[in-house]
Amino acid sequence: MIDASYKQFCPVAMAAEILCTRWTMVLLREMVCGSTRFNDLRRGVPRMSPALLSKRLRDLESAGIVERVALPGQPEIAEYRLTEAGRELRPIIEAAGVWGARWVSAELTLKNLDPQLLMWDMRRNINPEPLPKARTTVQFTYPDQPALLRKWWLIIEPDGEVDLCSVDPGFDVNLYVSAELWAMTEVWLGIRSLAAVLREGRVSLVGERAIEAAMPVWLGLSPLAKAARRVA
Repeated sequence: MIDASYKQFCPVAMAAEILCTRWTMVLLREMVCGSTRFNDLRRGVPRMSPALLSKRLRDLESAGIVERVALPGQPEIAEYRLTEAGRELRPIIEAAGVWGARWVSAELTLKNLDPQLLMWDMRRNINPEPLPKARTTVQFTYPDQPALLRKWWLIIEPDGEVDLCSVDPGFDVNLYVSAELWAMTEVWLGIRSLAAVLREGRVSLVGERAIEAAMPVWLGLSPLAKAARRVA
């Protein structure tokens, strides 16, 4: 499993051999956030190849951090769940995220823009409470992105289930959001407020007034936004 050993008995070194291989901490972040299916994990780490994702999952399973569980009645479908050892990593993953939000410069962070990852993160943190008790569809358009990454749809169902589509789902759109990717990422990370980027014209909203007005509430922010250093 271990690509390169530090050859030290120190527990920090031994833990690093497991946790510090490329993509492992990011993959664990996805699992801590609740992703369990292979395809969902892929969407959370879109730049990770399927082959490497499979290898890292096998490595984590060998280390006793992850277990592969077949779904009842669907043995061909498996979920990857954190074991007790894996669940104990939650505060470590969260602490690393807090440190990054607090001490890695916003400029450096925002060099790594990724609309797919941004939308996937936003999807799982939507707060449906202020939205109508009917299907709500919000279309996000990033004009500064390539055509294949330009348009995204969030579909929030009355029961709170949220889906993300990169192909038009065909539903009536309740709110259109047009944004610079940089600006929307700043909002999500808690670096800038939605009100600030709206005033600057870097984000624009068109659609149902009630949904537009409630956007700061239903959109939510990254769980690490409180740790971010805000820009005026």
